[in-house]
Amino acid sequence: MKNNKWTKLIWFVMLFGFSIQAQTKKWTLEECVIYALENNITIKNTALDGELADIEKKGAIGNFLPTINANSSHSWNIGLNQNITTGLLENQTIQYTAAGVQVGVTIYNGLQSQKRLRRANLSKVASQYQLTKMQEDISLNVANAFLQILFNKENLKVQKERLANDVKQMERSSQLLEAGIIPRVDLLDMKATVASDEQLVIAAENSLLISRLSLAQLLQLDDFVNFDIVDEEYEAPSNEMLLKSPIDIYEKAKQERVELKIAKANLEIAEKDLAITKGSFQPNLRGFYSFDTRAADSDRFVGVQLDPNVPTTPIGVVQETNQVVVQPNFNTVTDGALPIFEQFDLNKGQSVGVQLSIPILNGFATRTSVERSKVAVERSKIAYEQEELTLQRNVYTAFTDTKGALNAYEAALITLEARQEAHLYASERFDVGLMNAFDYNQSLSLFVNAQSDVLRTKYDYIFKTKILEFYFGIPIIQKP
Repeated sequence: MKNNKWTKLIWFVMLFGFSIQAQTKKWTLEECVIYALENNITIKNTALDGELADIEKKGAIGNFLPTINANSSHSWNIGLNQNITTGLLENQTIQYTAAGVQVGVTIYNGLQSQKRLRRANLSKVASQYQLTKMQEDISLNVANAFLQILFNKENLKVQKERLANDVKQMERSSQLLEAGIIPRVDLLDMKATVASDEQLVIAAENSLLISRLSLAQLLQLDDFVNFDIVDEEYEAPSNEMLLKSPIDIYEKAKQERVELKIAKANLEIAEKDLAITKGSFQPNLRGFYSFDTRAADSDRFVGVQLDPNVPTTPIGVVQETNQVVVQPNFNTVTDGALPIFEQFDLNKGQSVGVQLSIPILNGFATRTSVERSKVAVERSKIAYEQEELTLQRNVYTAFTDTKGALNAYEAALITLEARQEAHLYASERFDVGLMNAFDYNQSLSLFVNAQSDVLRTKYDYIFKTKILEFYFGIPIIQKP
């Protein structure tokens, strides 16, 4: 009985320990980004495009290799067939076996194989750029979600501090009411304020939970209930990026950002497609070689001999001598079929040559393909130019947003300092009964709102700075 109790106690301690260990795991920003890059479904799906590009490249390399095909057949000819020995039609069953190998190699096809290989290489590069862009987008989303959790945590602390402070003031109001310093309505106002603060704490807790769930789902985590991040203190970044000019950031972005690289690669791919379709106008020269052999189970002709029954047949008489002219009667001599491998050796044949194909008219199919490829090239050029304009607009927008976020953060700090001093003054007056609860609550609300504004503008400035750094080629996390 005692052993069972000890066993249950041990299992309880182990399970409790595992539970505590699982719950104490907290993620850093670097861990979140790395995990997302390794497990995000969208990234995995984009990585498959790279595998398809590898397959396309293998196919392009295969165009340089010769084609080799082997064939064989076995048939039964039943009924009225020509006897290959006598040449006569007979009712018989003959089996035929044939085999062969054909080899072909492209000598010239308008350099289409070379152009297809170059296009496959470009597709591989474009898929790598696309994967990089997807990784950067996911990293940015993870950073945004991570900072949102930090903001909600800080905001929850502010709301809890506000609640704790109002609870103390409510207790202080109760003492002042008993001393006859303040009216009862002030105590009721404080009780209402505490109740309102409790609702704000609950709302802040819900916002924190939702932000944690959002990041956990972005990371594709199964155990999102216990997910949490490290309580790091992120200082507002310096304004070093804002010391640069937008044109300098844009020029650096043109070199670093993959959006332009993707558009550039797509343009080069379209140009290669045009070159490939133009190659269809040129002649196609192909070499070929074939080897064939056959065998049959029919009797074979081996010679002739005089008919023993009727060796000769009269065909006329010489008038001068009345001599009868005769003709010998020969019968064909046949023998059984040779062994099949011997027949294959005797009946083998080879052919080698070249084939030239010159396109003349194919219903304008090639011409229309070339025209479509030209349109695709023009579309790619427009897309590249549009991407340049979009990148320029995004850089200038990010620069302006970052500058505005910094100004808002600095203004919020100044406002917080003023609200804090005003609240301290209001608290001193309220403690001695020189201010009613309503005015005090107004002062406290302004102070707490100023704290929330500082947190909001701080993390907004941090995130917008990350975006601006992104365009300048600085990653979310530094790779080891």
